[in-house]
Amino acid sequence: MTEDIICRRLVGRTAVVTGAGSGIGLATARRLASEGAHVVCGDIDESAGKKAAEEVGGTFVQVDVTDAEQVEALFKTAHDTYGSVDIAFNNAGISPPDDDSILDTGLEAWKRVQEVNLTSVYLCCKAAIPYMRRRRRGSIINTASFVARMGAATSQISYTASKGGVLAMSRELGVQFAREGIRVNALCPGPVNTPLLRELFAKDPERAARRLVHIPVGRFAEAEEIAAAVAFLASDDAAFVNATDFLVDGGISGAYVTPL
Repeated sequence: MTEDIICRRLVGRTAVVTGAGSGIGLATARRLASEGAHVVCGDIDESAGKKAAEEVGGTFVQVDVTDAEQVEALFKTAHDTYGSVDIAFNNAGISPPDDDSILDTGLEAWKRVQEVNLTSVYLCCKAAIPYMRRRRRGSIINTASFVARMGAATSQISYTASKGGVLAMSRELGVQFAREGIRVNALCPGPVNTPLLRELFAKDPERAARRLVHIPVGRFAEAEEIAAAVAFLASDDAAFVNATDFLVDGGISGAYVTPL
């Protein structure tokens, strides 16, 4: 998508993006900035996060999203720098190789994934909502996954469970705060062509092939396609989209048999 056809729906709004240094987070920081938002890039990787912020003309905050004080500082920086918190894209997450079948995944691996993928979203929502309540306006987009809706025999048990938690929490928050002008949605991407996915599948081509065959469109998503969905959910074009699971999965969740 060329820049000249991108709508500028977010002019003057402040967006906080976690995991902004790479993958979906980086693509989204770029997209939100192109639509006019002030973007605060949160990432644990100082080098990647700074680079992202410089590229989009935003602000970088180094943050461990599992640390409540650091998360609070992230959103405070956004408010103090730009005067509001209008959009929160709570996106940071991990999918480590030691998260596998329930028969093989240890308790420490389980806990680590839950902390990064689910507890971090709780912390980010908890920090963002008070700023949004002041203005009676805001859009929170939490990264879940299509696996929150579907089961897989090639399991990543803690990842799947964490994303189910993100989906349920987003639904509840969307209902709770709807009449205060705050929308909360769970973004549910299918497999995305990001460094995280490439690294995982490079180590196990069979796992990649088993997934690809189930995608009706015949390919993984590009990060920019997911970023476009985030921009929609962040904008007033999605004013009546709330408390839902927003699937961007190439048709996976609708498929029984896919094309040859």
